[in-house]
Formats: sequence, structure tokens, C-alpha cells
Amino acid sequence: MIRPDVDPSAPEDEQPVIGLIGMGEMGKMYARLLDKAGWKKIHVCDLPSRFEELKEAYKDVTSVVVHRDGHGVSRVSDFIVYSVEAEFIGNVVKEYGPSTKVGAIVAGQTSVKAPEKIAFEKYLPDDVHIVSVHSLHGPTVSAIGQPLVLIQHRAPNSALNLVESILRPFKSRYVYLSYEEHDLVTANTQAVTHAAFLSMGTAWQCSSGYPWERGIYVGGIETVKVNIMLRIYANKWHVYAGLAILNPSAKVMIDQYAKSVTELFKLMLLGEGDELRRRVKEAGERVFGSRSGGKRKPILLEEGILDRFSLRPTTNGNGNGSTTNGTSKPPANSHLALLAMVDCWSALSINPYAHLLIAATPLFRLWIGVAEYLFSSPSSSPSSPSALDASLDASLSNNSFRSDDLEFVVAARGWSQCVSFGNFELYRERFEGTKKFFEGRFGEADKLGSEMIKYIMENSKEADA
Repeated sequence: MIRPDVDPSAPEDEQPVIGLIGMGEMGKMYARLLDKAGWKKIHVCDLPSRFEELKEAYKDVTSVVVHRDGHGVSRVSDFIVYSVEAEFIGNVVKEYGPSTKVGAIVAGQTSVKAPEKIAFEKYLPDDVHIVSVHSLHGPTVSAIGQPLVLIQHRAPNSALNLVESILRPFKSRYVYLSYEEHDLVTANTQAVTHAAFLSMGTAWQCSSGYPWERGIYVGGIETVKVNIMLRIYANKWHVYAGLAILNPSAKVMIDQYAKSVTELFKLMLLGEGDELRRRVKEAGERVFGSRSGGKRKPILLEEGILDRFSLRPTTNGNGNGSTTNGTSKPPANSHLALLAMVDCWSALSINPYAHLLIAATPLFRLWIGVAEYLFSSPSSSPSSPSALDASLDASLSNNSFRSDDLEFVVAARGWSQCVSFGNFELYRERFEGTKKFFEGRFGEADKLGSEMIKYIMENSKEADA
């Protein structure tokens, strides 16, 4: 019997056997962190065809035992994590679930929990506990301080306590949710956020130009948009497909986002300024108006700090954040993507700050930060408009962004339709088509994006207080 409060300093014969089924990027991250923590009995497997490759990769890691398939892992492990794409979780658990050791604890590292819950309840033996997990960050991001969801679905408190003890060396922040709560929160913090950036990339691809080289998408908020868009497309398509297609809540949110994009653009196109301002400002008041009585520290303190992470360097070299067109700030932009996101949250009565406190990803924190900055920043002087008023004015009177906004509307609706069809192949084709257009710039963007996220995270720790 393994003590629920066991830690890696315990003798090897008192430590749990930890099983990892699926050794993709997240599986490898878990193996690395568990080994680094000092756990001595880590049993892993991937596809049988990768057995020899995996054995070679871990031949010098004494704590890791490689099995040919999940049957071997399941028979010996006290705690098992399925790191399998949500699209395939049902088939994998059907194959290996019946071999699970009596009294073991089973978890899934899937990003969408609805299919996982069905698979576990259908294929796992009744004498097995279910305490699922989800690290809400990518494999290249430090786990320290990041949200780690724990779902005590079918298990006593002692089983939950053992999982907490096993994963405690990650130094992540535990978040306790149900399966259903998890999918609602991740639909907002991940799926619809990704949809916005996927739409930006597709729109810029269709405009046949890198945005940072056109002189209008440089500096400030545009830096966040470009860097995160490139960061997403630098990953593999299936990382995002399951999050959107297999999560019922995500489909609703992505559909509403596309509607908000379309309806706001129509108001801009028709010159309906009064209605546009009314709708946007009412949405902003519902979303940002009750931020703890105005006492909550903004995530993004000033837009200029983002200029140092731009893909397009400054020309004056004085480090003051001047953009390449020689002005002190970027040209006014409609910021349709941000206006629509706030309109979407408002339409669905979503409080993004509640999700930020529960289980925010670094990307979601940045996304709220730039939206909050746009909607909440006052004017710099009595004679100049606020950031939001400047954006609304530009959307009605400045045609510089009109063609790109049109492409964005088409892209947002296209991604929404793709998700509603539930077609993974169509999703892959759309994703990889845009990825090919930008792939030559991923290396630089990844470096700058990582530095930007690190800077914002370190300087906004008090924002959730």
C-alpha cells in the first residue's frame, strides 16, 4: 500500500510505480520532470512501432523502464497517465484499460475531457480509481506556477492525495475542477483564443504579406498579435484541433466569436458609428467594468514595453519604442479581433477574469491583457482619444485596415465552420496551409515570443491578487 503523502525521498520500495502511456511531447515532459524530482519507478510506452526508438532514448535513464505497449505499463503501475490525443483516447483506453492493476489510479492528459470521461467510464474496470489531470501549458514552458488541473472523478480522497504528492515536485498550481468545468474553462482560455489567432494568420496569409513588414502591424498590441500567432502555427495542428472540435463548449464560443466579428465589421462597413460605439462600450463595461472596484492591477501596464519584442526592429536605435515608420506609436487600428473577443465574452456572459484566476494559460493572460489595455486605457491628454475611441474612429474612417479586416471576417467564419463540421482533415489542411506561408519565421518568433511571455508573466504576478 503506497502512502498518500509519499515523496521522492522515500526508499524505492515505498515509491509508487508511475505509468505513462503515450510519449509525445507532453509524455516526455512528464517523464523528464518525474525523473528530475527523484521518482525511481517510471514505466512508459508509446506505439509498439516506436519501442526500439524509445528504448534507445532512455537507455541511460535508470528510473525509466520502456515497455512495448500499454498492457505492460498498466499491469504494474499504481498511477497511470494517458498522454494521448483526445481524438484517439477511446481506442487506446479500450485496448489497455482492462489490463489496469487493481486499485490503481488512472488519469488522462487530454486537453478535452468529454471523450476521456466517456472512455474511462466505459473501459476501465470498476476497481480502478479515476483522478484526471491536465497541465495547462505547453511542453516548452516551465511547469513552475502554471495551472495543473486535478479532477477527482471516481476516487477517494486518499487517491487524490497520492496524485498530489506525485506531481508536487512540478511546483505547479493545483486547480480542482470537474470534467464539465474543465471543458468550459478551456473552451475560453484555449480554444476560442486559439481560433482568434488562427484567423489572424489565415487573414494575413490571404493578404499575401508578412504583417510586420507592411508598416502597419508594428509595435504595441500588434507585437502580441503577431508573436502569438506565429507561436501557435509553429506547433502541430492536432494540438489545437481536438481542443476545438471535441469540446462542445468550444464550438459554441467559436461560433459566437465569428458572429461577433461579422456583426461588428458590418457596422464598420455601413458607417453605423453610434451603434458600433454603443455595442462595443456596453460589452466593455460588462466585461471590464467590475474589476474588483477598479483595484485590480492591469496585466499590461503600458503598450510601449512590447516594442522590444517586435519582429521588425526600430530604426532610430534609441530604445524608446519608436516604430519603424518614424512615429512614436503604431498607426491607429480597428483591432477588430479584440473588439470581437470582448463582444463574444459579453454575449455569452463570460467573465474572463474568473477563468484567469482558475486556469489561465500564458497566452490567455496576454490576450486578456491586451484587450484590457485597449478597453481600459484613458486618453493620454484632453485633446487625444482613448485607445478604444482611437480604435473605433479608425474602424469607421480609416480604410488602411479595411481589406485585412475583410480577410479576417472570412477567416474567422471559415475556422468556425471547420470546427462545426467536426472534420479533423479539413482542420489540418487549413492549419498547414497557413503554417507553410509563415514557417520561415518561426525560429525568430519563438525566441521573441518566449521572452515576451516571460516578461509579461514576471511583471503581472500581482494582477490576480
